[in-house]
Amino acid sequence: MKEFIRDKWLYLMMLPGVAYFLIFKYVPMYGLIMAFQDYKPHLGFMESPWVGFKHFERFFSEPQFGMLFRNTIIIAVYNLVFFFPLPIILSLMMNELRRDRFKRFVQTLIYIPHFVSWVVVVGIFYMLLTTENGILNELIYAISGKKIAFLLEPEWFRTMIISQSIWKEVGWGTIIFLAALSGVDMQLYEAVRIDGAGRWRQLWHITLPAIRSTIIILMILRLGNFLDSGFEHIFLMITPTNREVGEVFDTYVYTKGLTQAQYSYSAAVGLFKSAIGLVLVLGSNWLAKRFGQEGVY
Repeated sequence: MKEFIRDKWLYLMMLPGVAYFLIFKYVPMYGLIMAFQDYKPHLGFMESPWVGFKHFERFFSEPQFGMLFRNTIIIAVYNLVFFFPLPIILSLMMNELRRDRFKRFVQTLIYIPHFVSWVVVVGIFYMLLTTENGILNELIYAISGKKIAFLLEPEWFRTMIISQSIWKEVGWGTIIFLAALSGVDMQLYEAVRIDGAGRWRQLWHITLPAIRSTIIILMILRLGNFLDSGFEHIFLMITPTNREVGEVFDTYVYTKGLTQAQYSYSAAVGLFKSAIGLVLVLGSNWLAKRFGQEGVY
């Protein structure tokens, strides 16, 4: 009790965060029960009939399930392989900058895209890549004599999605790693420099081990959103010609839930996606602890 009274202002500062998670994260979970019901808005949760796993069985037997699962997994793996390491590499490069004014200038430049909406990002790429007077396509035409339909051809869809994600979010992703790098004891660098270690050895033996726990924790948290492809982004990029490679769980939930009013079925699809994320978080956290690293809990 004495500790509570002593730290009362700290607990008070926690209240907005606790209220946010309760209101916007935990309370809405009550709606997941509709995944096991044949939900009717005029009957509500209490009187809608229970149907067990009917919607899950339908989802797994749908002809689109294989396509949705494949598209979602491929984009998720691309994000993990190509996107996740880049903020770490960029943070390490920025940590080597010695002029603070230049470092702050670079940080400002790479943070700005995070605040640009996906509508604007897709619009910028459209102006660059459209076959109708797109700047980049005009340049390609001048060199090769032909244009490339980046926005329509299915083989370019995933490359476009990952490229746009990298351009928009990599800079913002460096914040946590730069904060972790600022906590590295500078005396360690001085000690290894006296022993004759160069920049690469300092990076390998001091810097990377110092931020290893941060990298692992962020990797575990990333796996929790493994199947989140980013509805708004994907939805803006999908066209009738690339839908076969662009349709993912997020856009499928929107189509079935909002445009066709199949609330229970779309809730079942969303619950399946969240269950996969939970299993990945639990599994990766167990593996991290198994190998002597800190987990998220």
